[in-house]
Amino acid sequence: METAALIVVLVIALALFFDFTNGFHDTANAMATPIATGALKPKVAVMLAAGLNLVGAFLSTEVSQTISHGIINEKEITGLSFLPIIFAGLIGAITWNMLTWLLGLPSSSSHALFGGLIGATLVGASAAAINFGAVLSKVVLPALIAPFTAGVIAFAATRLAYAITRRYDNKPDGRDGFRWGQIFTSSLVALAHGTNDAQKTMGVITLALIAVGWQSSAQADPHLWVIIACALAIALGTYMGGWRIIRTLGKGLTDVKPAQGFSAETSTAATILASSAFGFALSTTQVASGSVIGSGLGRRGSTVRWRTVGRITIGWVLTLPASAAVGAFAALLVVWFGNWGILLDAILAVAIIVALFLRSRRSAVDAANAMSEVADSGLAVKVPRKAPPTRRRRALLREEAQQKAADASRSTDRKDAQR
Repeated sequence: METAALIVVLVIALALFFDFTNGFHDTANAMATPIATGALKPKVAVMLAAGLNLVGAFLSTEVSQTISHGIINEKEITGLSFLPIIFAGLIGAITWNMLTWLLGLPSSSSHALFGGLIGATLVGASAAAINFGAVLSKVVLPALIAPFTAGVIAFAATRLAYAITRRYDNKPDGRDGFRWGQIFTSSLVALAHGTNDAQKTMGVITLALIAVGWQSSAQADPHLWVIIACALAIALGTYMGGWRIIRTLGKGLTDVKPAQGFSAETSTAATILASSAFGFALSTTQVASGSVIGSGLGRRGSTVRWRTVGRITIGWVLTLPASAAVGAFAALLVVWFGNWGILLDAILAVAIIVALFLRSRRSAVDAANAMSEVADSGLAVKVPRKAPPTRRRRALLREEAQQKAADASRSTDRKDAQR
């Protein structure tokens, strides 16, 4: 029993570290666009996001119940053998989170967690212990539908925003009012992120407590201390920033203007809050990325960097299988070496985390250089002095050109007649 208690402590510690990585990995979802447009200063943005993530973690437990009573059939696994599986799954998720953070890829922490757990369960237990119906309905399908839906909403919202404010086209800063709106919408995204992503770690810890018999399987809600610990961990991670991914989302996909940022954040918040209400363990990263792309397509003259989109998409596709492979390998060590395998897993996990962190120091990215334009001037995107002409303006210019051509033709005819 003492060994089981020690493993539970290790699982909880690793789960909270995963929650921490989730926080700094996903800060960009809420704060990349307001930083890019100068609506919020970088450090103020991450502080605001951290506070709202903390609050959001207390507002819902639906997603936590999906993790603890949905993805894994805990009745198919004996209690004590389930703890190493959870431990191995968390190693897979953390490894992928750290790697994609180093590369600046906004991948899904949620899918990394699911992949790690699924891979570890397949090796440590059996396929029967996985509820593939829940995986399909509450993980895979939302992952396919949500980014597209968010992108369409952001596209429509951006079009509408520019149509309503068309009269400001010839004013360099005519849409600066959207920067104030971004403070509200980005805050809503951060709050929504807390209601969704913090719940996943709560569900993992609840699974561990159920496995060891410290919580009844009939009790769906996590304990209060679990909620508090997970809320603090994700808030602390959010405060650390995750500047590499903020740089990718803020200016790597498209040049974000205030109206675009407002539209993208509104779409992201609406999609995440709806998914939290239905218990869908949604990837907030995929939703935020889809919204930014949709807003880029919605602004006339904007350029979406499809090469970056392609890199991100490849990361999305690889997340589940890659984290599942690492989770399966970690579980395999436990199968081979028993409790010594858990110790070996822990040593390898620490080594991987330290190595990736040290590698990141070679090209450090922080609040000062994540988006240098913001740090220097407060505006990542300079508004051109002469805005592109509207459709009506282009029609008037064509009419003027035709009139000038007709006048020139008549003048030529008169000169010929005089001769």
